[in-house]
Amino acid sequence: LTGKEALTHFPSLGAPGGSAPGKGHVKQCELLQLSRKQKRLCRREPGLAETLRDAIRLGILECQFQFRSERWNCSLEGRPSLLKRGFKETAFLYAVSSAALTHSLARACSAGRMERCTCDDSPGLENRKAWQWGVCGDNLKYSTKFLKKFLGQKRIGKDLRAKVDIHNTNVGIKAVKNGLKTTCKCHGVSGSCAVRTCWKQLSPFHEIGRLLKLRYDDAVKVFSTSNDAVGHSELAGPHRHGHPRKHPALPRPTDLVYVEDSPSFCRPSKYSLGTAGRTCSREGNCDSMCCGRGYNTQSRLVTFSCHCQVQWCCYVECQQCMQEEVVYSCKQ
Repeated sequence: LTGKEALTHFPSLGAPGGSAPGKGHVKQCELLQLSRKQKRLCRREPGLAETLRDAIRLGILECQFQFRSERWNCSLEGRPSLLKRGFKETAFLYAVSSAALTHSLARACSAGRMERCTCDDSPGLENRKAWQWGVCGDNLKYSTKFLKKFLGQKRIGKDLRAKVDIHNTNVGIKAVKNGLKTTCKCHGVSGSCAVRTCWKQLSPFHEIGRLLKLRYDDAVKVFSTSNDAVGHSELAGPHRHGHPRKHPALPRPTDLVYVEDSPSFCRPSKYSLGTAGRTCSREGNCDSMCCGRGYNTQSRLVTFSCHCQVQWCCYVECQQCMQEEVVYSCKQ
């Protein structure tokens, strides 16, 4: 999230329910792994430290959900080494972390947890009326503007990796923007739409994570090429159908890009713990996840609630049932 080490575990920042009194947020900012400039911005923005923590949690959980069936399962082990390389997985980490921070900042504004921003104020939307009806638009406009200042992005990176990291960070921000929807609420007698109030609302982060996973699956390997027309180098990828072959194809703004092929992630390395012991689906991904080593089969009894009935008044009464479950796990 800092542009140096995306998605790391931050130290405990206290109870998530409310902001610390007085200048407690300043102390929280000092605990975070931020640059000097970022800490200065954090100290000026009460509520930002808590929002950063929420973004970290959101990004980690979504990354691990999207890669739960892959050889690389987005574990925290090996992440610092991974972020020093230009793999597809590195591209996803930059994108999902910037998306999580964009999403969390916009939601924090509309929830009133940030002092310097409030509901979305896009022209053409009746946000004041929406506020009167108890709703508040997600402020993506403030979120994206603040994020660019917080990350300190330069318009043109100095080298290929810098360009790639900035590109992937912007892919995450664009994914959140593309999920922004206008939501309307009707008011009137018996629910008629005589009066309608509209506001901006972000898509659930699961939808954004699913979109970024699709971008990961179709990620483009790039290299640096000189553009004489603009006087600096830019990213270029393989030729696409319909493009003249003498001109390299530029990656689209929505493409995740990478510069080197990923390791297999089959065996323990500085990038991951490998796949030994991971559970898998025999009909689905065992062959791929276990890397040809085979898998163990184990039966176990699982207890679950069954035959539930609603009793008067007012609770649910269930029996405890047991069933045999077969678990498959990759061999060493």
